[in-house]
Amino acid sequence: MRTLSQRIADCVRTALPKAIQLVVWLLKIMLPISLAVSLLNYWGLIARLGGLLTPAFALIGLPGESAVVFITSILVNIYAAIAVIATLPLDLREITILALMCLISHNMPVETAIQKKTRSSALRMIGLRLGTSCVAAVALNALLPAQLGAVMAAQHGLAFAHIGDLLVNWLIGAGWLVLKIVLIVTGLMILQNLLKEFNIIGFLSRLFAPLMGLLGLSRQSAFLWLVAQILGLAYGSAVLIDAVERNEISAADADRLNYHIAVNHSLLEDTLLFVAIGVPAAWITFPRIVLAMAVVWGVRAIARLRFNAKREG
Repeated sequence: MRTLSQRIADCVRTALPKAIQLVVWLLKIMLPISLAVSLLNYWGLIARLGGLLTPAFALIGLPGESAVVFITSILVNIYAAIAVIATLPLDLREITILALMCLISHNMPVETAIQKKTRSSALRMIGLRLGTSCVAAVALNALLPAQLGAVMAAQHGLAFAHIGDLLVNWLIGAGWLVLKIVLIVTGLMILQNLLKEFNIIGFLSRLFAPLMGLLGLSRQSAFLWLVAQILGLAYGSAVLIDAVERNEISAADADRLNYHIAVNHSLLEDTLLFVAIGVPAAWITFPRIVLAMAVVWGVRAIARLRFNAKREG
């Protein structure tokens, strides 16, 4: 019979090959996208694209230049979007609407690739996130008080005089990204093995089972849902992909989970980033939960109608 230390050592040993494989896959996606977006921003192409969206953003109570924030969020992440917000003279009401849009649609090139690898349609995930971002913005624009807060003073964003400076800055950031990805993914894979070895995943599934039922998800989704809420899609991808590849969750259940976490994930970290700059937590938390629930139950209703139509036909 294996001792406790042997069981832990086996969990670490078996996690490392899979962790290395997933780290390489993630970085092959993240690093080129990060460099491409940095160059597009340096050449002013993202700002030009934002200008084209000015009329659409006026419909949801936002100034045209705020479109740059949303585009930055779609292509990169929440941190980049907040950095752009700091350069614009926006009031708290406008920032709250933008925050909700960015929380739904961010880092989409990377996160869509992850969701595709976990057996969901990339086009559906992109359409879903962009569509729900717009629905959420329209609803929030109608619900928010006219005077939510004062205009925030804009700060000067980071600018580079030469492309060489940009590349040096990108390389430094890429180095930190590599280190973070290696540590997080390796740690997650080891943790996942430990949770399986000591039957903690089963306990978590039972603990969160009532909530999963309310959300329209299966019991098998409980642990993966928790990972997505705590770590997000990018950093939690190691566990999500591994579970799907090992068939620990069915393709249908994984797809429903993806519909939910496409709209609502990283409830902890990403929400707190906006709360730190003054955005009210309730306005950017509950709409995502409600929208995600509505989407999943809607998907289930459509699937049921199709099934009944086939059976009758």
